[in-house]
Amino acid sequence: MAAAAAPGALGAWQAGRVRLVAASCAPLGPRWRLPGSLTGPRLGSAIWARGRAPAAGGLPLRRGYGSEVKTDDELRVRYLEEENRGIVVLGINRAHAKNSFSKNLVKMLSKAVDALKSDKKVRTVIVRSEVPGIFCAGADLKERVKMNPSEVGPFVSKIRAVINEIGGTQRLPRAIGMSLAKELIFSARVLDGQEAKAVGLVSHVLEQNQEGDAAYRKALDLAREFLPQGPVAMRVAKLAINQGMEVDLVTGLAIEEACYAQTIPTKDRLEGLLAFKEKRSPRYKGE
Repeated sequence: MAAAAAPGALGAWQAGRVRLVAASCAPLGPRWRLPGSLTGPRLGSAIWARGRAPAAGGLPLRRGYGSEVKTDDELRVRYLEEENRGIVVLGINRAHAKNSFSKNLVKMLSKAVDALKSDKKVRTVIVRSEVPGIFCAGADLKERVKMNPSEVGPFVSKIRAVINEIGGTQRLPRAIGMSLAKELIFSARVLDGQEAKAVGLVSHVLEQNQEGDAAYRKALDLAREFLPQGPVAMRVAKLAINQGMEVDLVTGLAIEEACYAQTIPTKDRLEGLLAFKEKRSPRYKGE
């Protein structure tokens, strides 16, 4: 995505038919100072890169890294090419505000995600910070204090519509348990990478590389693993996980069965079976 700053930690979440992945290198805290990757529909696997990214300088475009499409200096969109085709990188670059969510940034993110959802060629979206040492500081409080009270609710709803991982009082207890979630939220404690991994907030802790983008590289590796998988199966698996987490096991299994039924009449399912028979890699088309 952006050719500017180098981030650290990584994350991923899904939206529509695309999978979103986030990257940064901030200290991990319970209130959206979360650096890690949210792999999956809820607070899932995350990757933490220990050590600081370079204070300045850019990440050179390398083979297969595609071209940059600027929507605004605060959000950069890059479509990767060659072996990474199908991966799009969104880079958040609000260094002056520690990547906090402003009205403008949320508007740009919403517009970008909506466009990507309708693009069938896009398989995975990586969301990364381009600001060394931070992923996202949360809402832009300097802007928030100027808002009319009637504006606050709709603004928060808009953020949730774009990034459905937000909702710390609900997501965090589901991820790490009620008792520890209360402890972290009530104390506003900041965790380092190892602590975050120990409580289940991140799945991997990496040593930072010389370029300062170890987590992004890991996110890219994960995205490459996602690319060959069947789009239809990925979509219904996401649906089954999202809905299944909110209900009891019996209902969740019923949801899984209903989701699987959606794959039966698809061309992709037949292609998968044929590829297995012919001992070759399947060529899925999302049909």
